[in-house]
Amino acid sequence: MSRPTRARTALTTGALCALLVAGCGTVPDLPGPMPDSVVPTRGSGSVPDETGFLSPDGFDAARRMAVRVRNVGCEGVIRGTGFAVGERLLITNKHVVEGNQDLQLSTYDGRDVSVTASESADLADLAVIRTATDLDTFPQLAPEDPEPGDSVTVVGYPNGGALTVTKGTVIEYTSDPLNVTLGQVLLTDASVEPGSSGSAALDSAGQVIGIVYAKSSDDLSYLVPVSTLQELLADDSGFVEQEPLTC
Repeated sequence: MSRPTRARTALTTGALCALLVAGCGTVPDLPGPMPDSVVPTRGSGSVPDETGFLSPDGFDAARRMAVRVRNVGCEGVIRGTGFAVGERLLITNKHVVEGNQDLQLSTYDGRDVSVTASESADLADLAVIRTATDLDTFPQLAPEDPEPGDSVTVVGYPNGGALTVTKGTVIEYTSDPLNVTLGQVLLTDASVEPGSSGSAALDSAGQVIGIVYAKSSDDLSYLVPVSTLQELLADDSGFVEQEPLTC
């Protein structure tokens, strides 16, 4: 597969640093601890107008496997998204779960999911979260990475709110501008916002082709390709358990 290495110059270092801190956003600093009464941990359950490139059945499965992630740390709150890859296994970004005192998960229909452990990868901006109860459904991982020009649908919870679906196209393969992921990453024009980090990027068949981890200053999104996730999941040492912080 041909993978051009041309990097996007529109991506700025300052925006990227802020992006990581805020969970795929551009807020410069984390807020202080926020009361549950004003932080959405459960959505309204409304169905998005858009279903991207997914069939009705594919969209229904996608919304049931997508999970809100709320990382309560010593410095504040980070919001992100995760998605199931097994009955009790979620994938998200490493920067979404790092420095947590308490990880809180909730599903599309408002059900809380208890966390038993979180583990981070050393070679990519990826993490796994293990749950105490079974998750509703999980998608298949695509057998290979997508080609430039392929369609992509991103399913996640921007800003910790209601489920959102955006669609776009894979533009190219490029070097990771953040230098946090080994190898090349995908650049797409699917829109993402704060809280989208860790969202699954799906092809038209509903298979995972990548994981959102960053956005550029010109509103393009960066994905860890599915091949990187598959390699890490196949390696027993690919993820290292994190201990929750004590503030």
